Amino acid sequence: MKNFVQPGDMLTLTAPYDVPSGGGILVGSIFGIAAFSALSGAVVEAKTTGVFDLVAATHATTQAFAVGDAVYWDNSAKKATKVDTSNTKIGVAILAKASPDAVVRVRLNGSF
Repeated sequence: MKNFVQPGDMLTLTAPYDVPSGGGILVGSIFGIAAFSALSGAVVEAKTTGVFDLVAATHATTQAFAVGDAVYWDNSAKKATKVDTSNTKIGVAILAKASPDAVVRVRLNGSF
């Protein structure tokens, strides 16, 4: 394959906001997890596939996630949620999350 460039699971992106190492980053419809901390406008490597524990949005801490539930990214709060309205789908829950838990385990689906 002469046209193969890379696997695409780690992308170099420009951070649209300050992001900590392990934090979610949304660039257009590309979602990934920052490999290191980056300031807004800086280049950052982002992992677009894999399984990650993400902090749930405040309203999502009262939400239970079942295995297979869709997980969305609330870019205002910079956290995971079950709410699809005005949010970007990033993957699926792979571990049940009870309502008081603050973290949801997500398998990222890559870019949508």
